[in-house]
This record gives sequence, structure tokens and C-alpha cells, in this order.
Amino acid sequence: MTAAASSSRLDAGAAAPAVAAMLCAMVSTQFGTAFAKSLFPAVGAAGTTSLRVAIAAIFLTVIWRPWRNPPTREAWPILAAYGAALGLMNLTFYLALRTLPLGVGVAVEFVGPLSVAILSSRRPLDFLWVGLAAAGLGLLLPIWRQSHPLDPVGLAYMLAAGACWAGYIVFGQRAGKAKGRSATGIGMLFAAVVVIPFGVAGAGWKLFAPSVLAPGLAVGLMASVVPYNLEMFALTRLPVRAFGTLLSLAPAVAAVMGWFVLHEALTPVQFLAIAAIVAASLGTTLNLGRSGAAGKPRFPRRPRNLSAAARGDAPEGRARTPFGEDEIAP
Repeated sequence: MTAAASSSRLDAGAAAPAVAAMLCAMVSTQFGTAFAKSLFPAVGAAGTTSLRVAIAAIFLTVIWRPWRNPPTREAWPILAAYGAALGLMNLTFYLALRTLPLGVGVAVEFVGPLSVAILSSRRPLDFLWVGLAAAGLGLLLPIWRQSHPLDPVGLAYMLAAGACWAGYIVFGQRAGKAKGRSATGIGMLFAAVVVIPFGVAGAGWKLFAPSVLAPGLAVGLMASVVPYNLEMFALTRLPVRAFGTLLSLAPAVAAVMGWFVLHEALTPVQFLAIAAIVAASLGTTLNLGRSGAAGKPRFPRRPRNLSAAARGDAPEGRARTPFGEDEIAP
């Protein structure tokens, strides 16, 4: 056996647990999100968002213990903007899920980070991915004659979630530079401050009922805390293109979880639209991975929910993802 073949087998063996972790993270995220919809009748979308964000904030603060190294005065506004984008992203996402199927919603939200990545590029091929994503989004708009047209208000909320995701990318880059990994915990605390008033206004004391807190804890763990740790494990062991390829499957995983947990049946047109957006994300990821391999990143760095060093793909303490450096969303 040659040294190269031995190294290849070792790399494949090391990557297999990371791939499994990433797949489990996506399943956990989407299963937790699908399960969260069962809380809507009790506390509403805003109340469900408040529970998820609050529980995630508690766990992430305990994990990162940001009080050991408090932010500078200059860092606080960036961290606040970062957290506000995170909170509003989650709030609008759950508001959209009141009327949209999970798979469709996740696909539409992907337009936000995908737009940031593509707008930061100058490669002609990227216009193909723009067109493909636009075609997929166009198929979902309630302007065609369909037996089950999508709710325009839900689509508007999900597009707002995508825009907040894009804002999260920009502010997340700066927050990561200012505070490193602990920016996630601090940002989640700000997100809780933004979101919880909406939940309290809508659900009041129902948020503290044991019958709500128990499933709320499950949502926070499945949709945020568990995938956070699994994605961190994967980020330290996968190169950008492998990680991005797996991440591009998220809308498909969401569609499966929506069908399995919520019995949400999608039409053939909706499946086609999701496939187009997944393909656009995958194509953008592969192109950005090639440019990143050449040492010329063509997109802003993007923290969202994780922060870890990917071997050979980013400086120490940072992980490069298909939409930038640092993290992937909750």
C-alpha cells in the first residue's frame, strides 16, 4: 500500500464520523423545528421562538462563559446587532411556519445567504445559480394556478427571515472578529432580549406552564444545542466543499421531516422548486470551494451558530463555511 493510498484511507476514515455528525445535526434541527410547530396552538409562533432562543441562550452562555473575558465597549454594538439579526431571523422563520410547509420554508430562507454569497462573486457562472434560485423561488410564488397555493404572508415572513440571515452574515463576521467563539453565546442573549417580549405579549404566563416548558426544552435542545455541538465537531474535520455540500441538503431534509412529523405533503411543483434551490446552493458552494482552495474567498464570512477551526480551510479559531467563516444556523 502506498503512502498516498494509506493517507486517503485515513482521511476517509476521519471524515466519516464528521459526515455522520453533520447529517445527524440537520435531522435534529429539522426534527426539532417540526416538533416546535406542535407548540403553536399553545403559545403561538412567537412564544415557541422565545422558548427556543431562551433555552439556547442559557446553554450557550454556560458553555462559553463569556463573563471570563467581557467584550470591549466598541464590541457591544456589533454584538447587539448580531444578536438582533439572530433573534429576528428565528422569529420571522417561525411566524412563516404557521402557514408554510417546513421544506418549502427552509428552501425559501436559503435565498438570503445564497444571495450574499453570489452578490459577493464576480464569476459569470454564478449567474446560472442566480437564475436557478430565482426559478425555484418563482415556482413557489402564489401567482400560478395551483391546487394548494402558498400563503403570501407566510412567504413574506420567510423572505424576511432570509434577509435577516443575510444581515446575520454581515454582523456575524464582525462579531466573530470582536469576540471570537463566545460571540455566539452573547449574541444569543441579545436575541433572547429581542424575541422574548413578543412571546410574552402573545402567550403570557402560558410560557411557564410545565406542559409547555418540557416540550420547549426539547425544542431548544433538538433545534439548537444538539446540532450546535454536532456541527462544531463536523466543522473541525471537513473541508469547505464537503461541509457546504451537506449543508445544501437542508431543505430536502426539512421536507422529509415535515412529511414524517407533520404529515405535510408537497406538490410536484414544490418539490421541483426545492430541488432548484438546493442545486443553486450546491453549485454556489462548489464554486466558492474552488475559489477558496485557490486562496481567494469570494464572499463575506458568515457566522451563524457555530465557531470552530476547519483543518486547512481557515485560520485557527475560525471555520470556513460555504457562506463564509465561522458558523451555521440554528
